[in-house]
Amino acid sequence: MTEKQLIEGCKNGERLAQKELYETYSRKMMGVCLRYVSDRETARDLLQDGFVKVFTSMDSYSGLGSFEGWMRKIFVNCALEYLRRSDVLREAADLDNTAELVHPDSSVISDMSASELMKLVQELPAGFRAVFNLFAIEGYSHKEISEMMNITESTSRSQFTRAKQLLQRKINELY
Repeated sequence: MTEKQLIEGCKNGERLAQKELYETYSRKMMGVCLRYVSDRETARDLLQDGFVKVFTSMDSYSGLGSFEGWMRKIFVNCALEYLRRSDVLREAADLDNTAELVHPDSSVISDMSASELMKLVQELPAGFRAVFNLFAIEGYSHKEISEMMNITESTSRSQFTRAKQLLQRKINELY
């Protein structure tokens, strides 16, 4: 089935189309979920919640823009909803002496695999990880992040800065 046929089939409630859509996109969307939560069980729950929302809101997809991008936004919003309920920003780790951090050698980062770097990102406290993912990976502005997470822009900037500093510290410890 083509993507257009899958979408139409899902809009019509066809189980075969829903199954194929799930099989086509579940790995990518699981990756999105794992960027926001480090626990695989929670990520699986978010994956299921995300697909339920995708299937129940298929009529809102207008056909303009990337379907995968439309889906990704749903999964990011599911993850953010979970993080808001968990109040992760209040649980963020306190970083003392962050001004003393040494920037890692750029060759160290270029020698790291994407999976090694993502593993370090997953080890960030949930609030830092969420803001880091939204800003550095998803490309949202701090203003958009503040609206999505119901925080101030300065909190978003601060969480991003702290996330970068903590990643730098972890990279320095490894290399």
